[in-house]
Amino acid sequence: MVRIRVLVVDDHRIFAESLAAALAAEPDVEVSAAGSGPAALRCLERAAAEGRTYDVMLVDAELGSLSPGGRAVPGPVPVPRSGDSPVDGISLVAGVRAGQPSVRTVVLAEKDDARRAALALQAGASGWVAKDCSLQRLLTVIRGVLRDETHLPPALLTGVLRELTAARKHRTESERLVESLTPREREVLRCMVAGLGRKAVAERLFLSPHTVRTHMQNVLGKLGVHSTLAAVALARRAGVGPAELAGDVVERGGQLA
Repeated sequence: MVRIRVLVVDDHRIFAESLAAALAAEPDVEVSAAGSGPAALRCLERAAAEGRTYDVMLVDAELGSLSPGGRAVPGPVPVPRSGDSPVDGISLVAGVRAGQPSVRTVVLAEKDDARRAALALQAGASGWVAKDCSLQRLLTVIRGVLRDETHLPPALLTGVLRELTAARKHRTESERLVESLTPREREVLRCMVAGLGRKAVAERLFLSPHTVRTHMQNVLGKLGVHSTLAAVALARRAGVGPAELAGDVVERGGQLA
């Protein structure tokens, strides 16, 4: 019998253990539980090293400290590492999608929230289900995502589609603005996304600080924003990633990291 390996990630210990026990009663399901994002990442990494990767990860929508509200905005989601710092549910989904794309993720939520569900799908989740759904419903979702299906509650479909459409519109507008930049200005923007200060950008691109300042001013003007922070936010919506940094010591915002 082919067994489905499931990892339950929830910082409510009683819920996580109860759900794991219920799933483990199924003859074709093998379950483990983790109480935090970092613990989940360690479980995933250890399983991958042993050649026993998980098939499905069930993640608490309220895991960690994801800021509530806010429209679903496309762009890179911070990819967490397996350290001890808190990891919210959406970032965990994105990290697993980037590091172990074969693992399907399903978000477990206490309430329907179209914005959060859209964010989860953008991060790479395959499903969003209510925490109080029946065990049979959850098993259907688990088996369904392994067939590359996407599962959402019917009541959320319209709202999620609206959020994704709005997010795509914002991304298209941001992409158009970024495309107006010259190749050099795009290089400077990628350095800004990486958090580099003017001096570090100058050293990286072999330019004078004055020239970098001019490029940065041009970038802000063409993007229609008034601060580096706003430029970085727009760049992320357009899918612009940070410049790759060589070495362990770089200047970030004028200070050594």
